[in-house]
Amino acid sequence: MKFSRLFASSLLIPFALNPLSLAVAQESQDSPTNLIVVTGTYGPKTVGESLSSVTVLDEEEIRTKAPAEFSDLLRSQPGINVTGNGSFGKSTSVNIRGVKNAGTVFLLDGVKVHSATAGGAPWQFIPTELVQRVEVVRGPRSSLYGADAMGGVVQAFTLDPKYGQRGWVEAGAGNFNTQKVSAGVSGSTGNTRYSLSGLHKDTDGTAVIENGDDQGFRNTAGLGRVVHDFDNGGEASILVLQSEGNTEYEGGNTDFTVRTIGLGMTVPLNAYWQTGIQFSESRDESDSFEDWGDSTHNTRLRQARWENTFSYSGHDLIVGTELQQDEVSSTEQYSETSRTNTAAFSQLRLSFGPADAHLSLRTDDNEAYGTKETGGVALGYSIDGSHRVRASYGTAFRAPTFNDLYWPLAFNYQGNPNLKPEESENYELGASGNYNRWFWDLAVYQMDIENLIGSGQIGGVDTRVNVNEARIRGTELSGGYASGGWRTAIALAYMNPEDRETGNQLRRLTRQTARVDLDKAFGGFTLGGSVIAEGHRYDDAANNDRLPGFATIDLRAGWYFAPNWSSRLTVANVLDKEYSTAKVWDGRNYIAAGRNAMLSVRYDIH
Repeated sequence: MKFSRLFASSLLIPFALNPLSLAVAQESQDSPTNLIVVTGTYGPKTVGESLSSVTVLDEEEIRTKAPAEFSDLLRSQPGINVTGNGSFGKSTSVNIRGVKNAGTVFLLDGVKVHSATAGGAPWQFIPTELVQRVEVVRGPRSSLYGADAMGGVVQAFTLDPKYGQRGWVEAGAGNFNTQKVSAGVSGSTGNTRYSLSGLHKDTDGTAVIENGDDQGFRNTAGLGRVVHDFDNGGEASILVLQSEGNTEYEGGNTDFTVRTIGLGMTVPLNAYWQTGIQFSESRDESDSFEDWGDSTHNTRLRQARWENTFSYSGHDLIVGTELQQDEVSSTEQYSETSRTNTAAFSQLRLSFGPADAHLSLRTDDNEAYGTKETGGVALGYSIDGSHRVRASYGTAFRAPTFNDLYWPLAFNYQGNPNLKPEESENYELGASGNYNRWFWDLAVYQMDIENLIGSGQIGGVDTRVNVNEARIRGTELSGGYASGGWRTAIALAYMNPEDRETGNQLRRLTRQTARVDLDKAFGGFTLGGSVIAEGHRYDDAANNDRLPGFATIDLRAGWYFAPNWSSRLTVANVLDKEYSTAKVWDGRNYIAAGRNAMLSVRYDIH
């Protein structure tokens, strides 16, 4: 049966929702380990109760740092490697715990966003200015989210509609001839809340390769959300986000569009049973104009999901089903242009006073590569009111992309339709401390990956093959302090991403990362800075092409100079450090932007 018929017929199901798409994570006034998160499990739990390694970036942190790009928020957070082909809207990869970009799931208010051809999310086109909160869950989550959640999950929550009227207007300018303006408004009528916001930014950019020309970036984005609260405690919502523009690079430029639509509703049937359904569609479209010819790559992901939560005496059972289809439309003649995945999933969350247990199981049936079962078990124990320990085991897999499977023969390269998914087993031990003004979290883990997809030859033609195995071991330590206007966060990570066949370090992954963020608020002023350091990495699997490590310093200042008025100055890479996290095919370095300053003024309407 065609997915379009299944998708349409599923609208007749008289139930509703995936709580991930609609639940708004509310913050506790306590330590970050007590924040409510919804990405680590099916439904809201505190960071500690989620039995996961979780990093939360809240609205205050996002607004204070005012990053130029979404990936700057994630850079050198525990277990995260970010690589890119230059700055300002250039191709970006986010790798969690050594797993490739295609093994990191990105959710926007519960809606999965990715490229079916390249794999992974279009991180460079996600407008940070329209994001209110980010949750990062490290470790396998395929038993919850299916294919590709091998390394972890990043979920961004957009601006939440509030009751009452409010809004803002902000404008800024910086070097590289950069300008941006954003505005938003939210309000309510009766039980219905709404928000509308938009952004436009334009920059001449900077060189992306050594001795290259400046490469610009233009982005226009809009977001709309409507939420209706029912008297029985249920709600219905709609989300629409579109981000479009143009990005330039060596040898060409690309017109891009990222569009996400989500519809959902929750209904509490009684005191013990909540049911819901979600329908969503995300598109990643590009038209490229290059020296060697023009091309189009459009992908569309459609999902329908039915989820039920049964609760009794502190225990929860979640069961549901999901239907998903990827579609590709391209100037490249792929031998297959769609694939359908059906899944059934469940999670049991048990709470026995200081002890918690989570068990999850999921089956995915994909017409391209068959059936995969994944599962997970996590145990946690609260030693006292401040200390908790946890242990977990989980399996996961990463699906081959359309480029891996079906890329047509060109320049002696062709996809391999016989590829198997990558599969992993994961073990983790963790401990955390949660105190009045500070917290810490420590995790050690091991991930064993089979059927690693790499480069090879079949019949003299370059292609993708399942050849290698990998073992990734790591340690992550994070902590923070908040008191008297001070806000400090520290993230340290060591990882050994090893190719088991050669003993080499996996391509483009660094072993050491460190990040320190420090901010101070006093009177009407805020001052702060970040130090980010990363060790060396290799651009090739043979470990012959070494990219040196680097450290950068960012500074920032804010001033609330009048009622409802504020200004902010950010200076990224203050020391103008030239560094690279990837190379061009011809051996030249992709280089990140040097010193980058932005001054903005904002007016808030309360």
